[in-house]
Amino acid sequence: MEHFMLAGAAFIAGIMNAVAGGGTFITFPMLVFVGVPPINANASNAVGLFPGNFASAWAYRHDYKNFDGVSLRALAVVGLSGGLAGALLLLLTPSPTFDAIVPWLILTATLIFIFGPRLALHLNRHFHISPRTFLIIQFLVSIYGGYFGGAMGIIMLAIFGLLGQTDLNAMNATKTLMAGFINGIAVIIFVAAGIVWWPQTFAILVGATAGGYVGARVARSLNQKYVRTAIILISIGVTTVFFVRS
Repeated sequence: MEHFMLAGAAFIAGIMNAVAGGGTFITFPMLVFVGVPPINANASNAVGLFPGNFASAWAYRHDYKNFDGVSLRALAVVGLSGGLAGALLLLLTPSPTFDAIVPWLILTATLIFIFGPRLALHLNRHFHISPRTFLIIQFLVSIYGGYFGGAMGIIMLAIFGLLGQTDLNAMNATKTLMAGFINGIAVIIFVAAGIVWWPQTFAILVGATAGGYVGARVARSLNQKYVRTAIILISIGVTTVFFVRS
């Protein structure tokens, strides 16, 4: 029953990640709910969701474009190096410290998910960043992604807009591919460190991979307004539960 619950949650999370982001709001709390310690849950969640990133990336394969002044190769290097730094930082964080900051990480991710798109529109009207500044910001976002990663996709879409990008399909495709690079290097670190709980992770992996592919295929037909509203309600509930738990 535990594994079916995790797989079902991961399937929904995979669809969410492909359509609007926020899948971590589903799978990370579910892992903690079934008894996985938070640091191990964070690592297991990254490993489980990782194939779903590339399943979605494959479905978006016809939408990739180099951004003005920034190649996909440069983004890959930044994503891999930032994800590596974030994963190592997680390993260096004592368990009691991580337990204490988890509610704040989830709260931060929730606020980004709720207000990020609106703030991004405002910033896009008034600011434009250079390719070099963009890569620096993307590196910092990648560190966050390797460490925790909640609402990382929303942040990336926002900074893509600051670079002047307007092609939503290309932006979503690149966001998904970048998440794959960031999570991919983090996965290698977590597996090598032996902090992944494999039975639970395998259930997440199966559900998220299927959900990621399905989500990418139906993303254009779903009303993102309703999807985002559902995710916001879930994230507020999860944030409340984790603050009560702490």
